Amino acid sequence: MSIHISCHNPNFGTAGQIEPSDVDQIAKQGYKSIINNRPDGEEGPQPSNASIAAMAKEHGLEYAYLPVVSGAITPQQVVEMAKLLKSMPQPILAFCRSGARSTFLYQLALQNS
Repeated sequence: MSIHISCHNPNFGTAGQIEPSDVDQIAKQGYKSIINNRPDGEEGPQPSNASIAAMAKEHGLEYAYLPVVSGAITPQQVVEMAKLLKSMPQPILAFCRSGARSTFLYQLALQNS
């Protein structure tokens, strides 16, 4: 499966929902960390956070689970995202259902830095 990654800069990109099998391709593209911004069980069949986290670990990638509800990002989540952006190895790939929520959270976190 081929995933579409929007590169915002050399250190950060976003994507829509990824599958555990996509982690190999993400690692081969040079990403060192993954941030999951999609809550488990949000909609229909989607891979669990645990299944993606396990594949990330298997491929030597850092992984963080920071679920946010679309349209309801909290100030605490913005602060946490800013911390992750500063502490995780780069480049970082964040994902959610479509990539839009991760992009918005990233932009808010930059303003918070």
